[in-house]
Amino acid sequence: MKSFIEDLRFGIFAGNPVFVMLLGMCPTLGVTTKAVNAIGMGLATTFVLLGSNLVVSLLRKVIPGEIRIPAFIVIIATFVTLVDLLMLSYLPDLHAVLGIFIPLIVVNCLILQRAEALASKNSPGKALTDAFGMGIGFTIALTLLACIREFLGSGTLFNMVIIKNYIPFSIMKESTGGFITLGLLLALFRYLSMRKQGGKKA
Repeated sequence: MKSFIEDLRFGIFAGNPVFVMLLGMCPTLGVTTKAVNAIGMGLATTFVLLGSNLVVSLLRKVIPGEIRIPAFIVIIATFVTLVDLLMLSYLPDLHAVLGIFIPLIVVNCLILQRAEALASKNSPGKALTDAFGMGIGFTIALTLLACIREFLGSGTLFNMVIIKNYIPFSIMKESTGGFITLGLLLALFRYLSMRKQGGKKA
């Protein structure tokens, strides 16, 4: 239980995929104009992380080192295809909105990095807890970014009107607004991290 909590905290804070490792920037900027889209992408990525980490860990002693990267990609692609078909069947509207970003999960460097750095060297239990922590951290980061962009860009949150007769800050709907918001959040996250470290030293 202690290990699970530590992995969860690491994925959300100290090793957050977006705010610390700067991984998965393509979906981070591409799907965060709406909070619902961000949650959908975050959960889809978490599903792929859990499945691929588990399989890679189970096969870590079987896969030859010379072909481990191609093998990891095949495993990841299998779970991406599965989540793509599931979303198409049960969440067609979200599937249509996310579009090309669903198959692009295959090349999300976060998933390959966790497979190579952790799952291929650890037990299935450790691989799963790491995947869950990283997936939750990724989902939270995308949702936070999307909430800011959606609120400033449309005056809504989760497609619900928050401010009537709102004059949209239209730049937030564009990639420029995504870069600006991400940059400010990165700076804030870095400041809080440094302040926390300073407090511990004191």
